[in-house]
Amino acid sequence: MGWLEGSSVLVTGGGSGVGRAVVVRFVAEGARVVVLDRSAERLAELAAEWGDSVRTVVGDVTRYEDHVRACACAEEAFGGLDTFVGNAGLWDFARSLTDTPAEILAAGFDELFAVNVKGYLLGAKAAVPLLRRSRGSIVLTLSNASFYPGPGGGPVYTAAKHAGLGLVRQLAYELAPDIRVNAVAPGPMATGLSGPKAMGLADTTIAREVPIDRIVTERSALGVAVRAEDGVGAYVLLAARESATTTGAVIDISTTGIPRRHTSSAAPAG
Repeated sequence: MGWLEGSSVLVTGGGSGVGRAVVVRFVAEGARVVVLDRSAERLAELAAEWGDSVRTVVGDVTRYEDHVRACACAEEAFGGLDTFVGNAGLWDFARSLTDTPAEILAAGFDELFAVNVKGYLLGAKAAVPLLRRSRGSIVLTLSNASFYPGPGGGPVYTAAKHAGLGLVRQLAYELAPDIRVNAVAPGPMATGLSGPKAMGLADTTIAREVPIDRIVTERSALGVAVRAEDGVGAYVLLAARESATTTGAVIDISTTGIPRRHTSSAAPAG
């Protein structure tokens, strides 16, 4: 038996990247999963691969009604909901304040915050009635940009991820003791993560545009290129009933928080 045997889970943005890796691992752990994603094609691939273990809903995380439909799907198909995983997101490709025209900055802010922050807020709102009934949990995808400034994002993305961290803490406070609220903070990895259309980044993906594997390998302490499936165990841990006393926590699984140690080839002194 897996850690999530018999659980009902809703994952947003589960058609690709980290979200898809979470779906695959949760199914392997015995969960049944509803996936809310805007890509009908990606959802069809998931449904074909995982059959009755997965239900899919085409929708937009910025629309409350789509979250309600996804929660209703979980209740109808699996009898309720044990965990809501808010994961859908956009990246600003580290566009800086000074180099971005004001009108593009403003429109990009609205679009990115709508997905990365409002999407989590609305998803939690829709899921709360079912999660109260199951005494379930919420797990959000954050980022190392939730804690640190720097190349992990520009001001729009970094501000959104800091807002996500605040959301975890506030919801953990508000929803206790019935619902636990936690998060996982991955670092950079080569996925299909794209950016706001308003910033001209809708067709740009981190895997195509940024040499992430080389950057992470050169700069992180572990010296390995990270894949989406490498950190999904943290999601399993936070969703599992074994974590019944954990709320308001963020598991930082970024490999870039500790810089790589540069060793000298010189022989040690006598």
